[in-house]
Amino acid sequence: MVDKFSKETRSYNMSRIKSKDTKPEIIVRRYLFSKGLRFRKNDKRYPGSPDIVLPKYKTIVFVHGCFWHLHDGCKYAVMPKSNVEFWKKKLYRNKERDQHNKKELEALGWKVLTVWECELKKDKIEQTLENLYTQITSTQ
Repeated sequence: MVDKFSKETRSYNMSRIKSKDTKPEIIVRRYLFSKGLRFRKNDKRYPGSPDIVLPKYKTIVFVHGCFWHLHDGCKYAVMPKSNVEFWKKKLYRNKERDQHNKKELEALGWKVLTVWECELKKDKIEQTLENLYTQITSTQ
């Protein structure tokens, strides 16, 4: 299947996709900060450079895009129809790396939480953020 954009347009579009400080990340960080939680962001000292690190609660939060991290059963995690082999390899490698990083962090004693982009849509955002806050502050 042929791409509907020219090579230059596609390149420009892909260059605009950020790896940190994305809208979903900012939504989560603003909420947690408003609740009085203090954290580090994109800390490279830990496997996977977690989006949010809360040392006081020994908790790490990843904010994942459904497409880029292949959220199971999500309508936004759709495999592209062009260059399928490239995308399959790339996206499944992302998913495997996420699982590996989570295991490593848990082995180091961290509680690892994941917030998916689709959970931050208008109809689910309040419940998602409240649940996240509860999971972070609850002791185990």
